[in-house]
Amino acid sequence: MNASTNKLPPKLRMTSSGFTLIELMVTIAVLAIIVSIAAPNISTQLANQRVKSTTATLINALKEAKAESIIRRQSLDFSFDDSSHSLVIENESSNVIASYNYSAKNTIKADSPTITFRPSKRTDAVTYTVCDSKNSSVSRQVIVTAVANISTVVGGTC
Repeated sequence: MNASTNKLPPKLRMTSSGFTLIELMVTIAVLAIIVSIAAPNISTQLANQRVKSTTATLINALKEAKAESIIRRQSLDFSFDDSSHSLVIENESSNVIASYNYSAKNTIKADSPTITFRPSKRTDAVTYTVCDSKNSSVSRQVIVTAVANISTVVGGTC
């Protein structure tokens, strides 16, 4: 036994023995309420982060296709496959130059699944929409203009 508790009067030894069952139950109930309020917000934030990540991957792949087209002085095809969740850059001989993968919980929609970047800094004007499987997340659009400018905006319909 602890020597310091032996020196206390018997009345104090009995009253300072710990938490009561009611105090523990109230604490657990308050924690459960806080977690139930926070859980939906956390899952929405995770979905938004997945959309941001996929959008960044898409932008990087498009910029690489544009730069490689200029460096190699040849036309390059950029395509995406939503079933395998991959982005691919190929030359005219169908040799893969680069490939990227994105989250399986995201989908990419576009007017055309393939665009061609030309060394003259021209391409097909396309708008890509990146969405998450969770409907409450914010979608993003990546806009590629005819002069190969690449920009992003929040919004779009999935």
